[in-house]
Amino acid sequence: MQSFFMKSNSRPGRKAFTLVEMLVVIAIISILMTAGSIGLSGMGGKGVTSGVASAESLFDEARITAVGKNIRSAVLVAKTLTNNPADDLRRIVVAYEETNADGTAKNPTSATPNWVLSSRGALLPEQTFFSEKLSKKDHGNGSGDIETLSSSKIVSVKAAYQGTYYIYQFNAQGICSTPGASFVIGSGARRTSLPSTSQPPRVTASGSRDFGGFVVWRNGRTSMFRSPDQISSSIPGTGQPF
Repeated sequence: MQSFFMKSNSRPGRKAFTLVEMLVVIAIISILMTAGSIGLSGMGGKGVTSGVASAESLFDEARITAVGKNIRSAVLVAKTLTNNPADDLRRIVVAYEETNADGTAKNPTSATPNWVLSSRGALLPEQTFFSEKLSKKDHGNGSGDIETLSSSKIVSVKAAYQGTYYIYQFNAQGICSTPGASFVIGSGARRTSLPSTSQPPRVTASGSRDFGGFVVWRNGRTSMFRSPDQISSSIPGTGQPF
């Protein structure tokens, strides 16, 4: 009579993780995640983070438009929109200088050309606004206000886009005309039924360090700020306009 024996698949000496070992690993992961969140907490919430990302993509679009069309382009940030104050300091659009039928610049030597909007652009997230005080023409020296542009210089502008804009300009080679200029946004609150000139955004208690942005270099590329201290040593406090 033959006898049959079941062979075991288990290998001697091989052990599974114990409950204690698993708890130790989970504890280490929790500590690392907490440390990471503390390190990043100073650079703003989701609104600021996504707003900076959207703005950077529009600056890239403007630079690419300039090089691709071989004409000047610009990023326009709404300062005051006559018929749409809710979008003040939140609406960002890309424009290029007016062209002839053959695609060449209509007034290539003019320092103040007419502009054509290339897209609807983007709107910063709710409770997130462009900072007029912290955005500088020369961030390294902390001086100079970003120049402005009247919508009267925008060709066939719709009523919703009429008003005044801050302008970041690129030449036909995609070179920034104000290298070192900064673009800064922050979390705050304002009465959106009134223009930003009379009701600027103010820092809320939860957004006292909730600022982000970047510097635009000569080649049109951008470098993000890694902490609020890189933006300014005197960020406005709770209740203060920014």
